[in-house]
Amino acid sequence: MNLPLSNKTLSHKSGVDGANMPPVLHADALSKAYGPITVLSDVTLDIRAGEVHAIIGENGAGKSTLMKLLSGHAMPTGGTMSMSGEPVTFVDAVQAEDAGIVLVHQEILLAPDLTVAQNLFLGHELSRGLSVDDRTMNRRTAEVLARVGATVRPTTRVGDMPLPQRQLVQIARALQDDRKVVILDEPTAMLANEEVDALQDIVRKLREQGIAVLYISHRLEEVEALADRITVLRDGKMIGTWPASELDQRQMAELMVGRELSMLYPPKRGTATAEPVLKVDDLSVDHGKVSGSFSVRPGEVLGIAGMIGAGRTELIEGLMGLRPAQAKAITVNGKPILKSNVRTMMEAGLVYLTEDRKGKGLLLNEGLGPNLTLQALDIVSRGLRLNRKKEARTVKSAVKEYDIRIRTLSIKAGQLSGGNQQKLLLAKVMLSDPSIVIIDEPTRGIDIGNKSHIYRFIDDLVRAGKACVVISSELPELVGLSDRVLVMRGGRFVAELTGEDITEQNVVYTAASSGDDTEGRKRL
Repeated sequence: MNLPLSNKTLSHKSGVDGANMPPVLHADALSKAYGPITVLSDVTLDIRAGEVHAIIGENGAGKSTLMKLLSGHAMPTGGTMSMSGEPVTFVDAVQAEDAGIVLVHQEILLAPDLTVAQNLFLGHELSRGLSVDDRTMNRRTAEVLARVGATVRPTTRVGDMPLPQRQLVQIARALQDDRKVVILDEPTAMLANEEVDALQDIVRKLREQGIAVLYISHRLEEVEALADRITVLRDGKMIGTWPASELDQRQMAELMVGRELSMLYPPKRGTATAEPVLKVDDLSVDHGKVSGSFSVRPGEVLGIAGMIGAGRTELIEGLMGLRPAQAKAITVNGKPILKSNVRTMMEAGLVYLTEDRKGKGLLLNEGLGPNLTLQALDIVSRGLRLNRKKEARTVKSAVKEYDIRIRTLSIKAGQLSGGNQQKLLLAKVMLSDPSIVIIDEPTRGIDIGNKSHIYRFIDDLVRAGKACVVISSELPELVGLSDRVLVMRGGRFVAELTGEDITEQNVVYTAASSGDDTEGRKRL
């Protein structure tokens, strides 16, 4: 593909035309190295007022590193920055925020034991005399929550909120004060469709107000809908900057990966006819708030669909013993499960990859070895002692088999990109050689190149005779991967879709509508 680099004057989708004005923020040959390892090289770009500038690239391309440099969370080892033509150097994020630049992190950085209002005003609490002015903080918090479409109360404890609402709270906290540059790093990775729409409205309003927005997302349809210009990074280097009008989604993806893309989803495998390896009969979770029966066969991908809050994750966490639950019967590989927990299920041949890989799936401050082998220590142990050499061989084998892209084996899990963290989590649960794999949001926050790898990994699993259950909020993913789809609404299964009935339209209809199912849908 031959796409020329262009710096021509833009026709903005809306907002202030800043093409002929000095950039509000300019980066010249920015670079970052950690010792002998260079992670970002010679990135030069202009960030203009009243413009949405998208930064795209595969995991590990250098996007998050660039954002940290621009927002003062890290110091560059090469290059310079200027604001409105004046040189600037930020020694920390506080200086950058004082200058009007704020970064909304991909990770949730809120205090779980504090309320929403306490998180928004943490470090700059309002006071009335000698007391904290909770009433005013709650009122102002309600106002900013309304701006971002969050439905939680200011007095709600953050630890009691679902992940999508926590993300909206984090965005609200960043938008409390006047900003010149707002950097959004994967802001919609955990949001439902209606919340994504609300966030996009916020981005458009920021642009209309003359604020520069840097937008990092793996969802190329969002980039296409919002961006005025697009900068592509690959392997820590800048490939170029284009007006958004010159790139469609396929061209963006090909620039990101540096090659033509084949079909993203593997071909369907046909109907599985073997006896189910997992049977769940009348499982009731959280005292009946969520309940259902289902089964899955070897050689089959079973998709579970539903809106955020439908109870998909809760049902599986109940199955795994991570929530209060009881069932009429649970059978795994013909073995009745009398008391379900993660260890019992793993020993029976079933493993679960949580949607919250950072919070529940990985030990972020530990290396690859402990993360990989923690659930299967018997494989790398000799008696009561850990066999370090065997652990090292196991890590090297997993890095190769699962294409975990790292520069050194001594890296900690928290330093991996999102795609490589997911691959590490896959390698971890597959170490016990399970026959049934349940994956919750398999590609959340993952670039298109790594998505393709994970889809083919799932396909390889089921073609080898294993069974796979996939929970996903991405409709194309469910439709592209699944041999059957069960749809949840209000904590219950409401429909089963098979064959040609597995379409995005049918999934949305059955997940969101309380009306009768159309012909071709099977009521459970």
